[in-house]
Amino acid sequence: MGGGIKGWPQDERPREKMLKQGAAGLTDAELLALIVRSGDPTTGQSAIDLGRELIGHFGSNLRELGSADITEITAIKGMGLAKAAGVKAAFTLASRFQARKLESFDRFTSPQQVFDYFHHEFRDSRKEYFLVLLLDGKNRIIRRVQISEGSLNQSIVHPREVFSPAVKESAASLILVHNHPTGDPVPSGEDIAVTRRLREAGDLMGIKVLDHIIVGDGEYVSFVERGLL
Repeated sequence: MGGGIKGWPQDERPREKMLKQGAAGLTDAELLALIVRSGDPTTGQSAIDLGRELIGHFGSNLRELGSADITEITAIKGMGLAKAAGVKAAFTLASRFQARKLESFDRFTSPQQVFDYFHHEFRDSRKEYFLVLLLDGKNRIIRRVQISEGSLNQSIVHPREVFSPAVKESAASLILVHNHPTGDPVPSGEDIAVTRRLREAGDLMGIKVLDHIIVGDGEYVSFVERGLL
């Protein structure tokens, strides 16, 4: 269907369609059209055309689109900085919404619970992140703290950086979490060495390291379940 969206029948316009059927009734391209808001007058493409172009450019993979940076998105004809920023903001907001869900958990009950949350956040990450979940005496999550960004090593993940926020928040215990961008969660020798060092520091400070969970692509490794902690 050519021409601008304003010239389409109302039932076919993304906004009117969403108001009538709900957001779940829209295609991915239509949802993206609502984000980019307008088409490209130089090519005559509608907002939905741009939505389809975005999806096609990233191999019909929303995960790839969500992890793309502004430069990659603006490389698509018709996607200026404003449109690209809107798309990036929408995916970032969705990721932060997932993060809020973790704060609502009453208490930590299993490694699977932690993986189910962090898998959404890390599955498309191209960098390695190391985080700590601070817990109270009833294993309820106080808050999360990012310790490092980049390859995991003992110089970056120092006990001081890990336990300083734990002491400040009066945490009784903590859970170590980091991702492997390769998708393979099998711990490296450095992973094991860092974990052992942090566990020993925690024992000295009276703050127990409950687990270290490595997040991969669709799978995880729990140091406790593997008998490594």
